[in-house]
Amino acid sequence: MNPDQPTTSALPLPLGEETAVVDRATILAHLRERIVAFAASRSAGAHAEDLAQEVLVLLHEKYGHLDRPEDLVPLAFQILRFKLAAFRRKAARRGEYDAVDVDVFPPASDAPDPATVLERKELLARLMGGIARLGERCRELFRLKLQGRSFAEIQGLMDAGSLNTVYTWDHRCRKQLLEALGGRWEATGGGAP
Repeated sequence: MNPDQPTTSALPLPLGEETAVVDRATILAHLRERIVAFAASRSAGAHAEDLAQEVLVLLHEKYGHLDRPEDLVPLAFQILRFKLAAFRRKAARRGEYDAVDVDVFPPASDAPDPATVLERKELLARLMGGIARLGERCRELFRLKLQGRSFAEIQGLMDAGSLNTVYTWDHRCRKQLLEALGGRWEATGGGAP
C-alpha cells in the first residue's frame, strides 16, 4: 500500500473542475471578508458575521451556478444591502436602537431613594413640631383636613357659623404654622405645600 495514494475509492476530479471549485471557494472566502467589513461599517456591529453567513448561504443555494467574481461581488453586496435594511427594520420594530444595558443603567426602583426618605422625615418632624405649638382650633382643623374632610364637613364638626369662617380659620392657621416653621415650609426653601 502506497502512503501517497488517497485511501478513498472516489476518483479524482479532472483538473478543470477542481480549479473551478477552488476558485469559487477562494472567491467566496475573500468575498466573505469584504462582506463582514462592509456590514460592520454599516452599523451592524456584532451581527456582521451573521449577515455575511446569510448572504453566503443564499449565494450557495440560489446562485450556485455563478462562478465569476464579476457576477458574485455585485450580487453579494446587493443581497447584503437588502439584509442590512431588513436588519434595521427588525431592530427598529423591536426597539433595539434605544435599548439600554441593564448592567450599566439598572431599572428604576419603586422605592424612594434614601435622601428623599430622609427629607420627608425631617419635613414631617418640622410640621409636627410646628402644629404642636399652635392653638387647639388650628390643631383640630389640621387633623380634620388630614382625615380628608371637606370644608363643609369641617364647618359642621367645628360648629362654624359659615363656610367662609372655616376658610378664614384655615388661612390663619396655615399662616401661624408657617411662622412657627421659621417663615419657610422646607428647610432649604421652597413653596407652600
